[in-house]
Amino acid sequence: MITPAISLASLIIAAGALSFTYWQLLICRRQTRILNSHRIAATSAVQKSRMDLLEVRNRARLLEDTVSSGASAVEKLHRSISNTTFVLIDLFSRDEAFQQNARNAQKTHDQTSQQIYRAVRTTNKALHILADTLIISKAEKKIVSRKTVSKKAPRER
Repeated sequence: MITPAISLASLIIAAGALSFTYWQLLICRRQTRILNSHRIAATSAVQKSRMDLLEVRNRARLLEDTVSSGASAVEKLHRSISNTTFVLIDLFSRDEAFQQNARNAQKTHDQTSQQIYRAVRTTNKALHILADTLIISKAEKKIVSRKTVSKKAPRER
């Protein structure tokens, strides 16, 4: 009679332990799902900030290329108009002194316009470097600081 009572008690204890273990497993699974969703959200946020930074870089590069190409196109058009003008002056002018003055004016004009377009390109590059330093580097530092803070936070707990 004692043996069946002990067997029944041990079966009840085993069933209780099994139920408790199963309950702990369910809690652990739930916490794992929550943790995994937080990890996915954090990875998604990092990926979004990386894509935003890449977009800013590409826009800055596109802007620099556009200004440079636009300056080159305007310079070519300006040069063709001025060359046509000076060639016509040289062609239709009969006074040698006037032709010489026109040639000197053309040299001065060409040198000045080359310097101006060179200054536009140099300023464009300088502005790109400044924007890169101020805006893009600041955004990169934010991303890096977020990574180091998020990496340090679990270790400090």
